[in-house]
Amino acid sequence: MKTGKAIQVIQWASGSMGRTAMRMVMDHPDMELVGALVYSARKRGLDVGDIARRAPTGVLATDDVDAIIDSNADVVIHMPRITLPYEALVPDVIRLLESGKNVISTAGFHWPDAHGESYAGPLRAAAIKGNATLAGVGVNPGMVAERLVMTASAMSVDMDRVEIFETVDASAMTSPEFVFGLMGLGSDPAEKDIRQGPLSGLYGALFSEVLYFCANHLGSRISAIEPDHQLTIAPHDIEVAAGTIAKDTVAATEWRWTARLENGTDLLLSIIWTADPSLHDSERQGHWIMNIKGRPDIRMTLDISESDPSKPPSRALTDAVCAVAINAIPEVIAAPAGLFAFQPPSISLQRQKV
Repeated sequence: MKTGKAIQVIQWASGSMGRTAMRMVMDHPDMELVGALVYSARKRGLDVGDIARRAPTGVLATDDVDAIIDSNADVVIHMPRITLPYEALVPDVIRLLESGKNVISTAGFHWPDAHGESYAGPLRAAAIKGNATLAGVGVNPGMVAERLVMTASAMSVDMDRVEIFETVDASAMTSPEFVFGLMGLGSDPAEKDIRQGPLSGLYGALFSEVLYFCANHLGSRISAIEPDHQLTIAPHDIEVAAGTIAKDTVAATEWRWTARLENGTDLLLSIIWTADPSLHDSERQGHWIMNIKGRPDIRMTLDISESDPSKPPSRALTDAVCAVAINAIPEVIAAPAGLFAFQPPSISLQRQKV
């Protein structure tokens, strides 16, 4: 794409994913990184080139949200870590939209209407007020079910059930806050059952957007969402990059939901985050397994892997998420003001039993 004028981009957050996105913007011939929001005081005032391990750019990072709101840019790549409660990120996104900046987020906002008008309405109103567009993107949520499975559903004349199984190996992840906090690994089930606590609510909110998106695309509505979360307990101490998973604590979580649609189709979404993939069935090895059961049966597998053995395996998925965000920029900018979601090719909304 050659626009003649570079698209001005602000990067929001500068963790490993944020730095990768910075480099992708800097390397893009039609984009210019004009600002960055950082959460670390030690990064405040640093040149974004230094943060991204590139040549200095003259653009300095800031931890001042007001400064970002007041600056000029076409789009903000919004990559904060998802946090409790799920709606905590909404006020900043509303301010960005009202300031006239398009927002592409990897931290939710994939299908805001899943949470009702009280959640989606202010976001939609802010986007219209600022003549801006909000899009939630990613691999899952954002790509696997919404764009890959729903595209494949065009080959089905009768769908009884859709199954999406994800397995993520957390053993090489280096952030203790992420692995032991947001993933819930290493927690003691004798002290608290994370399946009943705030993490369950957080991921239920986030991944319900996948289910509502798919229901909408299939021309139906959700009548019920049934959770069935499972824990795998460590049979011995497990050493991972972030620390030690002690024996008898949680070595893996399986967040699992089944959505019952009014048209009779069931949607199953199962996500395993694990300290050791060998603890699970061989069929659950690899990133994603996707099944459509009906007429005909369809099965797909998807793996994202790092080709450079000198790099951490986690780089591949980071690259994929960032690529989805960067590649979305032109379409999100061109979209009408409001809430945006990528739509797979059209299929019949009236599925008849054959």
